[in-house]
Amino acid sequence: MRMIRYQAKAAQAAANEQLVRAVFDELHSTQPAGLSYAVYRLADEVTFVHLVDTAGPGQSSPLLAVKAFGEFQAGHGDRCDQPPVAEELKELGRYQNGLVSPFAVYPSRQPSQR
Repeated sequence: MRMIRYQAKAAQAAANEQLVRAVFDELHSTQPAGLSYAVYRLADEVTFVHLVDTAGPGQSSPLLAVKAFGEFQAGHGDRCDQPPVAEELKELGRYQNGLVSPFAVYPSRQPSQR
């Protein structure tokens, strides 16, 4: 899993959030396999944290094929006060009991029934 953290310019934070939401809109409609992706906006309102996990090491991220993600990346440097810093995370454990949901941002959306 990879964590990317950066600070947006205060005047650009809302625009950055809208671009992030557009990425999730596209992800929800295209549902690319092999991708786990979450974005958080911290309480300071300008710091964003992206968590990205792909199906396996050495594979290119399905996120790169998402058109809205390309639009998010275009001009990203102009929206930032502090540039992105990426770090690999080593998972030591995970517990989820319905508390954490990838649909928290979109409460009306539910996973497709399979």
